[in-house]
Amino acid sequence: MKLSLSKVIRGCRLGTLTNLSRRGGQSMEIPGCLLYTKMGSAPHLTHDTLETIKGVPPVAQISLSAVADLQEVLEEYKEGIGKFVGMPDSVLYCSLHDPVNSSPPGFNNNKTVSIWGYAGRMEITASKFMDIQLAFQPDWFQCLSDGDTIAGAVSKKRAKKSVDRSLSFLDECLQLLEKSPELQQSMMIGVIEGGDVLEERLRSARETAKRPVAGFLLDGFQGDAMAKETKFELLSAVTAELPEDKPRLIHGIGRPDLVLECIERGVDIFDSCFPYQVTERGCALSFSYNYHPDLETSVIKENGKPDAEKKEAEKIKSETSNGAQEMTSFEIYLKEKRFQDDFGPLVNGCSCYCCQNHSRAYIHHLLVTNELLAGVLLMMHNFQHYFSFFCAIRDALKEDRLTQLRESIVQQVL
Repeated sequence: MKLSLSKVIRGCRLGTLTNLSRRGGQSMEIPGCLLYTKMGSAPHLTHDTLETIKGVPPVAQISLSAVADLQEVLEEYKEGIGKFVGMPDSVLYCSLHDPVNSSPPGFNNNKTVSIWGYAGRMEITASKFMDIQLAFQPDWFQCLSDGDTIAGAVSKKRAKKSVDRSLSFLDECLQLLEKSPELQQSMMIGVIEGGDVLEERLRSARETAKRPVAGFLLDGFQGDAMAKETKFELLSAVTAELPEDKPRLIHGIGRPDLVLECIERGVDIFDSCFPYQVTERGCALSFSYNYHPDLETSVIKENGKPDAEKKEAEKIKSETSNGAQEMTSFEIYLKEKRFQDDFGPLVNGCSCYCCQNHSRAYIHHLLVTNELLAGVLLMMHNFQHYFSFFCAIRDALKEDRLTQLRESIVQQVL
């Protein structure tokens, strides 16, 4: 994997990753995101429906916790998980956990890391972990690490322990990687741990950067346990310690405003579980990523309603819908009664299959009648809208107008 930066503007990195896969070839523009999958399939979608979505990322994320039970099957299959799940031409990145699911704390130790799959808890040693990767043959994989530091503020002692364990796992995995000719073409992503303790975060970054890893995962920043200000201060400090020529990944950060904050602090690659979470809530992404000067008009044009009406809709939603606390101002809740006679597209001007062929009223009907097609159509729209947002970020960086894009996004936060 090779990273070529074309521009760095106030910490934001614009460039291209090449030689992404074991087979060589394929490239990816950064800032960018991964294709979020469940066991190798985009949620709610078949491979055919996924192909109708524009801007699908070249790298698909698959979580070890969901597929670890397949180790014996894949050892016998011998052709890797990509072909096994029907994605032989995709670049596959194997993360340790599913970013949508939080793992119970307190189960890691000096020898093993626990993951939770469909069969329950599985304890994984470094040796077991590398055996699984050998059976899976991913293009990228997150190294084994002790990321059990996000349940809330952790002590300095616990943060130090997470770093020590993660570095020990990394060294052991690197030794095993060197002894495995079959895994030589797979790229290991080193993990930066340390909770909310700056000293340990910096030590983790410096020590991991000394190892021959292909990139870095900034772990433990997902969720709301860590204060936003602390999170961004740590990200700025950590990325300053990392080499410029290797990509930086982060999991569980999906809200558009937070994505931009992370990009301004040197993060390159995000997952795309946010569109899936929005879909699961019966919502559609409906925010403007237009960074042209007339911000107020662009927001109205994109969402089809002025800000005052949108705020009123948010008020109604908070009073009437379940799980409203999880919802964001970047989405609309289509189960609301006001959409039953709304025959406009989910987002004006959107070119996705759903917006081109169906209305808000139809999606409302599918949701209230619990039709599976609702998830399919919402997922198609939400993925395309989100991928287009990242395209807009790159375009704004090329034109040196990321500030305007950020102002447009911030105006939409209620």
